[in-house]
Amino acid sequence: MNASIELNTEDMLRIRMEVLRREHRDLDDAILALEGQPAADPLQLRRLKKRKLVLKDEIVRIEDQLIPDIIA
Repeated sequence: MNASIELNTEDMLRIRMEVLRREHRDLDDAILALEGQPAADPLQLRRLKKRKLVLKDEIVRIEDQLIPDIIA
């Protein structure tokens, strides 16, 4: 079955944003678990937190593309 599915740009951005949000939540869980360990690796924590910030920036960028600016 070769069903052709065409997604417009907005649909693709919404899917990408959902994937990023899911990864952001997963990183949140990983950071909390790592912080709960007595011998947590500070370098690994910094890397996870930095990745989480990068994801948040990308989510905000996509939201800005999806939500038009309204000048009142």
